[in-house]
Amino acid sequence: MKMFPKLRLYLTACAILAMSFLSSDMKAGNYRNFKVSSYIMVQDVARLSADHEFRENQWNTISSQLDLDKIYIETYRDGFTIDKKSLEDMIAFFKGKGLEIGGGVTLTSRRPGTYPTFSYAVQEDREKVKDIISLTAGYFDEIILDDFFFIDIKNDEEIAAKGDRSWSEYRLDLMDKAGRELVADQAHKVNPDCKVIIKYPNWYDHFQGLGFNLETQPTYFDGIWTGNETRDPAGEQHLQNYLSYNITTYFSNIAPGKNLGGWVDLGGINMGIDRYAEQLHLSMIAKLPEMILWHYSALATPVNPATRKEWQGTGNSFDYDAIMAPFTKDGKEVVPSVTARIAHVTLHETDRIVGMLGEPEGLVSYKPYHSSGEGFLQNYLGMIGIPMDILPEFPEDRKQVLLTQQAADDPDIIEKIRKQLNRGGDVIITTGLLKAMKDEIADICELYCGDLKAIVDDFGYFGKSERSFIIPQVKYFTNDAWEMVSAGRPLTGGVSGFPILLRNSYSNGTLYVLTVPDDFGNLYDYPAGALNAIRAAVSKDVGYYVEGPAKVALFPYDNNTFIVENFNDEAVEINIAMNEKTAELTDLSTGEKIVPEPLPERRGWRRASAPEARFKISLPAHSYATFSF
Repeated sequence: MKMFPKLRLYLTACAILAMSFLSSDMKAGNYRNFKVSSYIMVQDVARLSADHEFRENQWNTISSQLDLDKIYIETYRDGFTIDKKSLEDMIAFFKGKGLEIGGGVTLTSRRPGTYPTFSYAVQEDREKVKDIISLTAGYFDEIILDDFFFIDIKNDEEIAAKGDRSWSEYRLDLMDKAGRELVADQAHKVNPDCKVIIKYPNWYDHFQGLGFNLETQPTYFDGIWTGNETRDPAGEQHLQNYLSYNITTYFSNIAPGKNLGGWVDLGGINMGIDRYAEQLHLSMIAKLPEMILWHYSALATPVNPATRKEWQGTGNSFDYDAIMAPFTKDGKEVVPSVTARIAHVTLHETDRIVGMLGEPEGLVSYKPYHSSGEGFLQNYLGMIGIPMDILPEFPEDRKQVLLTQQAADDPDIIEKIRKQLNRGGDVIITTGLLKAMKDEIADICELYCGDLKAIVDDFGYFGKSERSFIIPQVKYFTNDAWEMVSAGRPLTGGVSGFPILLRNSYSNGTLYVLTVPDDFGNLYDYPAGALNAIRAAVSKDVGYYVEGPAKVALFPYDNNTFIVENFNDEAVEINIAMNEKTAELTDLSTGEKIVPEPLPERRGWRRASAPEARFKISLPAHSYATFSF
């Protein structure tokens, strides 16, 4: 709906004010917009029940430095089941502290192996799972499954049950039935009021290979939970910072209203307190109603001074010195000492802004259920400032849709691309999808991406990268398609160049090809000029974009608010470029008004893509800012 600018600004201000009042009215615990919980592993349950003095001291330490609303008490893990007396003792203790109570289960066995899951083709294991669920449902009206409800076993029983199906096909079917029969149905049989929640881990692109079924499980579990851990991006899972936000919005799109919370552990805190704090912050700005801090005893871990990194003390959002400064609670001075304090400060600061934000939005990326290819690429794109919104169904109401190699798993994808272009929309495909579907895409644009590679470091007009890297070569017919961004080694004064962003017209829309380096991390090596051109080209639905280096992410919301966050170890200066004329930005933390920078005279062929307003913003290392417009 079109409206006059002043009216739109007025309505936006009213909406933000109304949400603030609503958040206040909804306050049920220590936070306005969400609950904060923790989870006690069963081995710790036994220890705390056996040693009351230790339990009281640990509670006093944690509760003096963190506001908790709820606790989940685990009944089983790794072959160990808690006895009823200890369980009842722990439930009474935490109820006495005023906390809400939930139950937890981790379905791992004592078998040797990296992740010793149950074997769901073995009847003895199936009966064991039913017994564990029955015990837990007898005590709790809410049970959360830790994220080991998958199968990685290939014993003789599983091989025989698999038959001629692929492992993914077999495991998806097996775990779907196990979830219904052994967990959800069993819990509801014992306790009809029990809500059973499945917590999914962070490696969502690989779920189908081990039986997590995102298509069916959210329909019969009472809720789902999101594993938001990104830890060290250079670790064995290679999960980028942006995943803590991206996976949350993805799961919320899969099961609207049933994505009930996030789950973050202390992994990555060795990189600095910022890495732990960022995971919590990114999870909650994706609008989750609860956060589980895993796990309870870890919250009492002393903070290592080595987690104060060299960029601290420069006005950072997650400031070590401010977090660890003494404070007064209940009339007593408390000297922060444990990691619980990091979570406390981070979540209270995030709570202060979440109520002002609308619903997350971004460039839609269609990922069919159980699809794979260019794994986790959307998180790398988020880290170069392209806001992602992953959907399990192809949208019909968006100006632009991003398709990675994952989309090749949809047998009707070409027809969906054609319809999007016919109605005047754009489709951005990656080189991974082009390579997988060259013949099919040729009906729209005759392109080719085979095994030929190029080493590049020069993006011509758009600048140079600091190192060389390898990209796939895209071949096309000159003037049938056109390069918007090119690269070579060198490109300026060189003899050859290769497409980075390619454009082709079809019907009423535009097909773009985005070249993805062989190492996705090399996207961060693209010069700012090249990134700006790519961001501008894919910004039609959001309406604005970041200009600046990589590792600066944009988080837009549907009520004219946004967050911009710097994941670099140094301060950056960026621009927010608006596709429509915009009078000012308001910093929602300070109330400061920011006016646009003077725009240069538009010249040449690039004038059509120039922004209508540009706002300059400075961000310290590992810091964020929140704005409305």
